[in-house]
Amino acid sequence: MISAVLPTYNRAPLAFVRGEGSWLIAEDGSRHLDLGAGIAVNALGHAHPALVAALTEQAAKLWHVSNVYRIPEQEQLAEMLVDRTFADTVFFTNSGTEAAELAIKMTRKYWTEKGDPRIEIVTFAGSFHGRSTGAIAAAGSEKMVKGFGPLMPGFTHLDWADHDAVRAAITTKTAAVMIEPVQGEGGIRVVPDQCLKGLRDLCDATGALLIFDEVQCGMGRTGKLFAHEWAGITPDIMMVAKGIGGGFPLGCVLATENAASGMTTGTHGSTYGGNPLGCAVGAKVTEIVSDDAFLADVNRKGAAFRQGLESLVARHPKVFEAVRGQGLILGLKCRAANTDVQKSAYAQNLLVVTAADNVIRLLPALNIPDVDIAEALARLERTAAAVAV
Repeated sequence: MISAVLPTYNRAPLAFVRGEGSWLIAEDGSRHLDLGAGIAVNALGHAHPALVAALTEQAAKLWHVSNVYRIPEQEQLAEMLVDRTFADTVFFTNSGTEAAELAIKMTRKYWTEKGDPRIEIVTFAGSFHGRSTGAIAAAGSEKMVKGFGPLMPGFTHLDWADHDAVRAAITTKTAAVMIEPVQGEGGIRVVPDQCLKGLRDLCDATGALLIFDEVQCGMGRTGKLFAHEWAGITPDIMMVAKGIGGGFPLGCVLATENAASGMTTGTHGSTYGGNPLGCAVGAKVTEIVSDDAFLADVNRKGAAFRQGLESLVARHPKVFEAVRGQGLILGLKCRAANTDVQKSAYAQNLLVVTAADNVIRLLPALNIPDVDIAEALARLERTAAAVAV
């Protein structure tokens, strides 16, 4: 008999009733150390007092009015994001998938308005941009697209790190290049700074737009507010979600005035996007994670965690191969099956997330205490020992 909930998820046999910082409490009262943070969503952990206060205060005043009217909370958050980034303008969504759809539409409309019939968007193997029809067409992997055709046309899929193919593919006929500065679902693969700079140069030379998908790697996770800042370059369009809401459904597309020039009144919309509740929480998250001292602490914690993980890999070479990532978006490339490692971690009341390329993702809250990092390393040690048996 089919479940009342559509059975599209391979769920772990765990259910939680409460969260406290980096910990989740299950139905039976057991405490689990959360290194997944809702897949990089709970940027400030569970039940952060400042976010609870922001949500509660706004909930007592106004939840939803729709975009038929001005929304002051939306305007405030948009101004905060513009002040802190390359962007001139922001459109709010409810998710990263919706942000991807708008990025695609914005690109196509940009070239249509210029009278130039460019539609081709270059993307990369291992990418993940959401699960809508446009987003899966952008990713192009068999796992994502099988059975869902016909797919949206207009995407060129390149192998990861094939520089010759990149130079050949990006021409004066290319509409845009879409890339994650750090692939999340693809296995915590960091695009080197020089490669991001090279893409920026190629786009500048050909007129193509550069789109960064920072849904998973943005909002402080790499130790900068956005991952591309490490390379010292900026995109034309950027997709943001997950961490910006700290657990509340919120996303957005940031763009330069030029890239957004085709998006005029009536060209796009959202009933819930930019609602007062989401934007009130998003403003508080942005205020906290964009602070220089906070980001410095993310870098410090990320370095300490990585050092501990490198030692773990050295002690358990039959289980692990290498550490990947930057800041607090980290991955353990496994030699054992990553699903076996995850199952063993669950037995240690440790929550980790799998990814492609046989990787375990470690995406803790950005404010995880040092004591919890030490505890996570101790539980990973026991996890590895159990897998190695």
